[in-house]
Order: sequence, then C-alpha cells, then structure tokens
Amino acid sequence: MSKKFTSEFKRECVELVTVQGYTTKQVAENMDVGYSSLQKWVRQYRAEQRGVTPKASALTPDQIRIQELEKKLKQAESDNALLKKASAFFAMEMTNGSRSR
Repeated sequence: MSKKFTSEFKRECVELVTVQGYTTKQVAENMDVGYSSLQKWVRQYRAEQRGVTPKASALTPDQIRIQELEKKLKQAESDNALLKKASAFFAMEMTNGSRSR
C-alpha cells in the first residue's frame, strides 16, 4: 500500500535537500520516504521553480496558485457554455411561444 503525502510535507522534504543541503538519501531515510519518490519531488520542485506547471499536485506556492486559478477558469468556462446553451434554448422557447398565440 502506498502512502499519501501532502504537498506541504513533500515541499518540506524537498527543501531539506534544496535549501538545507541534506542529501536525498539522508532525507528519505529520516523522513521515511522512498528514495525514488523524493528524487521525483525534487525534480518536480526544481521544474516548478523554472515556471513549469506540473500535471500532479504542485509543490511550490506559485504553482499551487496557478493550478487553483486554472481550475476556477475551467469551471467558469464550463458555466459560461451552459449559460449560452440555456439562453439559446429560452430564446427559442420565447419565439415559439409568441408564434403559437
């Protein structure tokens, strides 16, 4: 069974490597995290710092915010498309209703 780690925990582990200067092996052992998982988090963190938005849950605050905004934008676009369809439907209903009188 695989463990689930929060973005905050992952970021803390990564910062032990990238900021504090501990080796990946030391952090993996001390934080009870798989070595390859930690390597992946470090790669993702460094990519995020270069501005790459990950497909997985973001680790850096800026990328977390970008993912939240992208999610809200997608929802707004979906809502807008639904409202356009509803408007068109009701416009047709009003036109058809006025003809039948």
